[in-house]
Amino acid sequence: MNIELDLKQRVIDALHNHGIADASDDFVVENTKNPLHGDYACNAALKYASKAKCAPRALAEALIALIDKKGIAKIEIAGPGFINFFLEKDTINSIVKKVLDEDKNYGRGEKKNIKVNVEFVSANPTGDLHLGHARIAAVGDSICRIYDFAGYDVTREYYVNNAGNQIYTLGLSLDIRYRQLNGEKVELPEDSYHAQDIIDIATEFNKKYGAKYLEKTKENFEFITQFGMEAELNKIWKDLEEYRVKFDIVTLETDVRKDNHVQKVLEEKYKNYSYVQDGAVFLRTTDFLDDKDRCVVKSDGSYTYMMPDIAYHLIKLSRGYDLLIDVLGADHHGYINRMKSALMMQGYSKDTLEIELIQIVRLIKDGEEVRMSKRTGAGISLRELCEEVGVDAARYFFVARAGSAHLDFNLNLALEHSSSNPVYYAQYAHARLFKVLEQAKDIPLDETGKQLKEKQEIDLLKCINDFPKVIQNAAVKRAPHIVATYIQELASAIHSFYTECRVIDRDNLNVTSSRLALAKAAKITMRNALDVIGVSSPNVM
Repeated sequence: MNIELDLKQRVIDALHNHGIADASDDFVVENTKNPLHGDYACNAALKYASKAKCAPRALAEALIALIDKKGIAKIEIAGPGFINFFLEKDTINSIVKKVLDEDKNYGRGEKKNIKVNVEFVSANPTGDLHLGHARIAAVGDSICRIYDFAGYDVTREYYVNNAGNQIYTLGLSLDIRYRQLNGEKVELPEDSYHAQDIIDIATEFNKKYGAKYLEKTKENFEFITQFGMEAELNKIWKDLEEYRVKFDIVTLETDVRKDNHVQKVLEEKYKNYSYVQDGAVFLRTTDFLDDKDRCVVKSDGSYTYMMPDIAYHLIKLSRGYDLLIDVLGADHHGYINRMKSALMMQGYSKDTLEIELIQIVRLIKDGEEVRMSKRTGAGISLRELCEEVGVDAARYFFVARAGSAHLDFNLNLALEHSSSNPVYYAQYAHARLFKVLEQAKDIPLDETGKQLKEKQEIDLLKCINDFPKVIQNAAVKRAPHIVATYIQELASAIHSFYTECRVIDRDNLNVTSSRLALAKAAKITMRNALDVIGVSSPNVM
């Protein structure tokens, strides 16, 4: 039982019994900051006073008479009509046993029977993952973890764009480097890929095959291109795995295009929404959400990127998902309404597809922006960032702010071992609790929490109780930063409890047993919270 959700349901029942039949959960029940105002406060009377056709205080009085008061010591009206709940001690203290019983499942939501597909990263296999990909990976994977923990059926998907100009350029760059290694005097065009990894892959190819594929044939070019793409993908998979990101499904654009599938989709599903203008084919996306119609086939007969993307999204929906989520870079803003419109043409709701746009990242060190890697002379890669600050700091810092906000990643702060570093502050709270529990492992735990009465103990109990609500809220809003913010609040409550309350007192074992149980409940909650954003919970710092 979550106390806030339970109180909210009791208020809803009271509103219904008062005759407000359409009352829902669109009001707030929240922790009070001042103990004099009770444990929880509710604004339902202010929200529904107009429907009840009475003053908020009058409605509050009526609701108090109707509210089920089990576990509630008293209820008061404050200010213009706030309802303040003072809970019986056992009601709050019961949180401890609930957490200890549920352990790794504490905070997990009930199964919702809603299938969600989240596509994220989907970087072209033409080079290393950069900081933008790193942030998208952290946010996308955290969204998946939160959805899963909230009770949704989640599929993680990676889409490989392996059929466009960038793959051709990759093949061309590798082919030229391969020829250079075999003594040919050929220059790499300016718009090719010049990074060291292209030289490394060409060297590996040459070592494996020698001069076997130097003859200029289509088959040879396709072979070295495929070799390069697989090498780049293998690097991506390795880097993402070390970043604690895995995918359930990998879809290749070439698979979407095979057997003339894209053209069939256009002819069979979009015939009534397309027209030809100046030799190009357009979709009437303005009939739905778009600000202008979109070209899907150019006058030369080639597809724009939009048409294969439409076919791909329809393939995903054919698997039975209730919701598609694309986590993309901020430069895809114009993509949202055109893709939603294309799906609406097939009878889907505009809410079937949600697109999360992730803003750019600046890396800051010693107060200045770092643009290039000292090692490679190119942009900082995901791999290098993790080597510098560790996976935990990288992931935490990337989700600590809303994805829609620009992010300055402070390298100096990420490396600090102090309370100023939010990930260190949170992990240290977990390690502190582990240490105290280890020191007192011979003392039995009192799961009833009956000795807990100090302000810091009650504040920590309330914070622990908030966790299931935080998970549901973060899932609905697809906002991992909500969990990161909660983690800081929980860490603060843990440190305050640890500092102000003597956890181990062998001269007062009754209080010690209750506090140790609370410490374990807090440790479980912190571990679960860190896990849903892909951050570890070390026992020793």
